[in-house]
Amino acid sequence: TPDTPPAFIWHTSPDPGVPVENSLNLASALSHAGVPFELHVFPVGGHGLGLAPNEPRVAQWAGLCQKWLVKEGYGRR
Repeated sequence: TPDTPPAFIWHTSPDPGVPVENSLNLASALSHAGVPFELHVFPVGGHGLGLAPNEPRVAQWAGLCQKWLVKEGYGRR
């Protein structure tokens, strides 16, 4: 709906707990509803990585999210 806030989405494609299609479907629904979003899918990693200290390629999600938050008007520039 128009009241849905912007979303930052990240997922690992080999996640055994939640299929990556869930995030792809969410992004599609947000797009169709005109809701701003940013989606990042990483080719490595599992489920529940948190800040992903042992997966450097995935760990970049936190910095990407920080940049997105600033772009959306939240946080420091």
